[in-house]
Amino acid sequence: MSNTTLDTTTVRRWKRYPEYKRAGSTWLGEVPEHWRVSRVKWYCDRLQSGSTPPTADHRYYESEEIPWYAPGSFGSELLLTEPVKLIAAIAVREGVARLFPAGSTMLVTIGATIGKVGYIHDNASCNQQITAVSFVKQFVYPKYAAFQLKRLEPVLQGIAPSTTLPILDQQEVGTLPFMVPPLPEQRTIAAFLDRETARIDSLIGQKERLIALLEEKRQAVISHTVTRGLNPAAPLKDSGVPWLGMVPKHWEVKRLKYSVQFLNYRRIPLSSEERGGLEKIYPYYGASGIIDQVDRYLFDEPLILIGEDGANLLSRSTPLAFIATGKYWVNNHAHILKPKSRQLVYWTERLNSISYEPFVTGSAQPKLTIDALGSIEFATPDTPEQAKIAKYIEEQDARLSPVMSRVRDGIAHLQEYRTALISAAVTGQIDVRGDVPGEPATSVAGCDPTQSDPATSVVGCDPTQCMIPGRVIPGD
Repeated sequence: MSNTTLDTTTVRRWKRYPEYKRAGSTWLGEVPEHWRVSRVKWYCDRLQSGSTPPTADHRYYESEEIPWYAPGSFGSELLLTEPVKLIAAIAVREGVARLFPAGSTMLVTIGATIGKVGYIHDNASCNQQITAVSFVKQFVYPKYAAFQLKRLEPVLQGIAPSTTLPILDQQEVGTLPFMVPPLPEQRTIAAFLDRETARIDSLIGQKERLIALLEEKRQAVISHTVTRGLNPAAPLKDSGVPWLGMVPKHWEVKRLKYSVQFLNYRRIPLSSEERGGLEKIYPYYGASGIIDQVDRYLFDEPLILIGEDGANLLSRSTPLAFIATGKYWVNNHAHILKPKSRQLVYWTERLNSISYEPFVTGSAQPKLTIDALGSIEFATPDTPEQAKIAKYIEEQDARLSPVMSRVRDGIAHLQEYRTALISAAVTGQIDVRGDVPGEPATSVAGCDPTQSDPATSVVGCDPTQCMIPGRVIPGD
């Protein structure tokens, strides 16, 4: 298997273990005969949430020595590599931050991304939305434990209560099922999954870069079209607006408020408590798209929505302007625009083609007021030319969208395969012993004279059959 290609059917080449037993739980199914099924709490020596050093005290942030993670750092990959920020060691010494050792597994246990799992290679800290689990290394190989918990992400998400702020308590984390093969076998499984997931992630990265290039190409073509038109030979004029520069001579320069009708007066916010008791029928829009559904609607016509506040005004991680169709509700975080030309496609792309940074106020909470948005000057053609530009944009989308859709489908299939492969390996559904060069193959549980722990004088003993000092490891 090369580093550039991966046939998802090759999972079939990995053999099964020779003997299996019931795991003691209907949803766990069977596990290899020599594996032990227990609980997370019996193998961890620390299970604790993080904390946030007071932001007003600059001493805790000025030297930037320790990675500090928040839910935004968690994604589909296991290894956490991008901390939200770095904090100073003094924060740990003074007890306002908690330091977790390298090899710990972190879980998001509060908030919208609840259940996400990540592994840290180095000592690190985290905020109070995250619970860190450190395992007893003489019995559990840390990377194997991280893959075990990664497999349980859907379970973690499923057992959290459906509330405005879902919370997964540490007792529930501690009682999660934990499958424990002999320690050498754990290392083999972790090495195998490191290798295979790296290959999968490399392929996903290639496909994501392709999508980014296609998006960049699409945006460049559309941006040029909505700012210069379809005729490259059209004579130009100075717009008189510094950031607009030269524009087609026959285009009119005027403020946005003269080209669109604002319908902000019709929007109504509904609190999460109010929405919680409503039937889910019609989309409920916020600044960046649909955030909920409700049983009533305010609008029944296609209109343009553009975010009024939030980080997306500057980051532009999603399109700032978008078209809402059908019956829907809009809260007070999105401006509502109805172009007088009725050319929604043209105006949506025109609105997405500029930077709003000069027009945004506020740093902690960026805001684009209706006055600021309405005062922005645009050079625009007449309605027939807007319609031609809109048709051209739709043609470009019709050509690129199927390609991008296939690439996204490929990414989704690879992500599903990675999830299935991790689950199969850490539950013993495939036997990867001997598949990793340099990793010993283990046969069954029992004594292994190569294993010893001078701290506990445990020599030649299968760790799953031993006692952690002060407590016995029970079964399920």
